[in-house]
Amino acid sequence: MYLFASIKIVRQGYQYTIEHFGRFTSVAKPGFNFYPAFFYRVGRRVNMMEQVIDIPGQEIITRDNAMVSTDGVVFFQVLDPAKAAYEVSDMFVALQQITTTNLRTVMGSMDLDETLSKRDEINARLLSVVDHATNPWGVKITRVEIKDIRPPADIVNAMGRQMKAEREKRANILEAEGARASEILRAEGQKQARILEAEGRRESAFRDAEARERAAEAEAKATALVSDAIEQGSAQAINYFIAQKYVEAIGKFATSPNAKTVLFPVEATQLIGTLGGIGELAKEALGRDAPAPAPRTGVPVVREG
Repeated sequence: MYLFASIKIVRQGYQYTIEHFGRFTSVAKPGFNFYPAFFYRVGRRVNMMEQVIDIPGQEIITRDNAMVSTDGVVFFQVLDPAKAAYEVSDMFVALQQITTTNLRTVMGSMDLDETLSKRDEINARLLSVVDHATNPWGVKITRVEIKDIRPPADIVNAMGRQMKAEREKRANILEAEGARASEILRAEGQKQARILEAEGRRESAFRDAEARERAAEAEAKATALVSDAIEQGSAQAINYFIAQKYVEAIGKFATSPNAKTVLFPVEATQLIGTLGGIGELAKEALGRDAPAPAPRTGVPVVREG
């Protein structure tokens, strides 16, 4: 029974502190350990695995005097079982209290918007402060996480209205920018259309002027030829020129929209003389003789348009 009482079996993940008449002497590792009974006893059974402590919800006043409710969790691991057993009376309560007080300090130095948007920064600052405070206890703080931050209902409603107003503002800005871009594109299109229309009128006017210039050159050349023929004593040229103008004038009268029937009293002898002059010109141009047209009596000419 004495030997059985002296055997100490330590489970994996735990370490036991061994006391000799109430004084700490050593740490029993996982597995088989032998310590004489009545002289040595197990002081504390220390869990060496990573553990978690829940931080209860609490009310915190931020720097801008907003009241928020928050809670969190702390993950830690014991690295030195002797310090964890004898440097602090109740390690779990101590960790909970030191985390709570530092959480109030960190979040109380920030605005409400910062507490809601900078959780990573809060976690990092809490981890640094709490880990430094628990280092003498042989405890390593691995993580500190904020689970929830709950602002008051009126602040939540105000934030909702603010978000809605901000989104409406963005929508109005985007709509105005779209209308502006549309007007700019429409104005650019009208500008290009007017430029192209002006270029078209310019090209048309240039073409018309060129056509009139060529027509004038042709008319001048024909007039010069007729003048040369007159100077050489050819009366047929004069007859040809007068007949051409006469026929053109008749054609304009015939195509006039003001009348459907036009009567022209024409003296046959004058028209025959004119046509005879045209025939003489044709004979001279072709170098051969052609029979002269038969004379006709003067009758009125009727053209229907």
